[in-house]
Amino acid sequence: MQLTDSSNSIQQLRKIGQSVWLDNVYRSLITSGDLQKLIDLGVTGLTSNPTIFQKAISAGSDYDESMTRHAESGKDAVGVFEALAIEDIVSVADLLAPVYQRTGGADGFASLEVNPHLAHDTQGTISEARRLFKLMGRPNIMIKVPGTPEGIPAIRQLISEGINVNVTLIFSLKAYADVREAYISGQEAFSRSGGDPSTVSSVASFFVSRVDTAVDAAISEAVNAGNKTLGSLLGKAAISNARVAYQEFGRSFGEDRFVALKEEGALVQRPLWASTSTKNPALSDVLYVEELIGPDTVNTLPDATLAAFLDHGTAQQRLDADIEDATDTLFALEAAGIKMDDITAKLLEDGLMSFADSYDEVVENVDSKRASLVRG
Repeated sequence: MQLTDSSNSIQQLRKIGQSVWLDNVYRSLITSGDLQKLIDLGVTGLTSNPTIFQKAISAGSDYDESMTRHAESGKDAVGVFEALAIEDIVSVADLLAPVYQRTGGADGFASLEVNPHLAHDTQGTISEARRLFKLMGRPNIMIKVPGTPEGIPAIRQLISEGINVNVTLIFSLKAYADVREAYISGQEAFSRSGGDPSTVSSVASFFVSRVDTAVDAAISEAVNAGNKTLGSLLGKAAISNARVAYQEFGRSFGEDRFVALKEEGALVQRPLWASTSTKNPALSDVLYVEELIGPDTVNTLPDATLAAFLDHGTAQQRLDADIEDATDTLFALEAAGIKMDDITAKLLEDGLMSFADSYDEVVENVDSKRASLVRG
């Protein structure tokens, strides 16, 4: 990534109350010092997923030495991949530790996802998350759990045990309501058991640009079929969805039920805007940054989007603007027969499949590479 001196835009976001995290990880990013430079610019967290690790581990030779060492210790391909991923995330967490300490545990997290094949297995997810959190042994680790129907009770249980959770693959407002409830009820259970609510953190990762990609395809189809008025809604669904979600976030965490937890030190479960690279070249490359700026939120950015925002982004609070227009947009889509529930359900299914495929691909690649390395 090309780094610039222009840290003002990130610092301005921090003043508004939004954190910037990096949505990427690879070994040389850590060892070269580039990640530390980003932290110095104001980046305060990092997210990963199976697709990110698939690209990182499958490319080049950065992981060869570690891969050989783990393979020679007797680990199978799954074990080697997990060991490589954990090494990266623990290293990132250590670099972010000063941020975590400076913010009193409110920021400075590195996230690692549970095996995506467990997305519909509640007990399997709980067991895997417990194991990974204990194995990494850092207070500023978040375990990523998908916001599936089976993931919701797992999220509640993990929060009740004091395990930090990054809830991933949230697309719909209904799923987001379930995620907020899981966090709050998990914090209540943690408090009842004698836990300190201030020691557990969570973010709710609401995916953005993928919503526009799917909805805009449906809008274009309707326009081609003769409904020309829908053309004005192109590129508006994802931001509208996120803005309505932010309003619901404010209501949930402003109610007496959470206020009681807040008095014990509990932190809000911040919305995290994910999938923030602009897929449509006709739209601004910083659209999903500039339009989603607001307090108590996180935006996790891939390298190119982060570089673009550092270069020409404007930090101005916009997340709570045009709420009536956001609501009207969602109503107009429904009235035109473009059902957000159907679209977001398909997006969740596709997201789970994509992560599972990436996981299988990186394990297969590790299996092939470790065999050749050991022979070599």
